[in-house]
Amino acid sequence: MTTIDSISEAAQAAAFRRLVRHLQHRTDAQNVDLMGLAGFCRNCLGDWLGEAAGMSKEEGREAVYGMPYAQWKATHQLPATPEQIARMNESVAKNRTDAALDEALDDSFPASDPPSMTEPR
Repeated sequence: MTTIDSISEAAQAAAFRRLVRHLQHRTDAQNVDLMGLAGFCRNCLGDWLGEAAGMSKEEGREAVYGMPYAQWKATHQLPATPEQIARMNESVAKNRTDAALDEALDDSFPASDPPSMTEPR
């Protein structure tokens, strides 16, 4: 069985860049929906990148969003519905926080700012 650690860092980096570019293109995929499905979103990814690269959360998020987070939020984030918030909370509750996970993840779930229940500013 192939593990992520047996794949070259160059291949891992290429896949990461492709994921980031895909998320930058798919602005219709709302963070609250990503959180509701997978328990992580662009903010989480940016926070993990920032931590791994020794950057601030803001710098990590800007790299993932392709623009400052506040700009992306104002341009693309829609108001979250109560149903989306409920799915997100249920999904995030499934994130493991036991010792088997990388310690960095313990502080990052959820890394996302709570979705707004009102119009973006």
